[in-house]
Amino acid sequence: MARPRTHDIDSLLDAAERLLAEHGPSGVTIRGLAAETGASSGSLYHAFGSRADLLGRMWLRAAKLYLALQDEAIQRELSDDEGHEGAVRATVAVASVPAVIQERSPATATVLLRYPREEVLGPGLGPELRAELESLDGELLAVLGRLAAALWDRHDRASIETVAICVVDLPTAILINRRERIIDPLAALEAAVRGILTAGVEDSRPA
Repeated sequence: MARPRTHDIDSLLDAAERLLAEHGPSGVTIRGLAAETGASSGSLYHAFGSRADLLGRMWLRAAKLYLALQDEAIQRELSDDEGHEGAVRATVAVASVPAVIQERSPATATVLLRYPREEVLGPGLGPELRAELESLDGELLAVLGRLAAALWDRHDRASIETVAICVVDLPTAILINRRERIIDPLAALEAAVRGILTAGVEDSRPA
């Protein structure tokens, strides 16, 4: 008799990411995941509790990878050069993290960048999972603050927003695009980030 198939959580989340990439958020269901993996619906409900928590776990894993790679990029660049150019390179490296994820796992990049978080996560998350997801906002803010401090020795709203444009808004616009490009998007991203950082940040601090 053949041994029953076993499914670890990461392999199930990999399959959920593929469903999202192929069919959008509405395609990630317990029934769809069961068909994709061969796992029973009962075992999936046991593993995740609900469809909402399945989506939340998928998002949480992707976001933790994103933050870990951002931290690695900052550590690497700032340890080599503590000056302004090192801070600029660190910002460029953090902005380029989506490309690293795209190369490793296009489906994970889709989870993070193709759809707004609120479109994927919807209502019904368990309180523990919701708390974990909310804590990630603070971790991202810490990354932005660390870069702003390294660039300008500032931690005010204007400096944080300027860094956010570089490492959140620009990568989404330049790296995640359905149109085929003939230019190097990473080179374009670096040029855009450096241009914004060269222009600097408006002084919004109290006199």
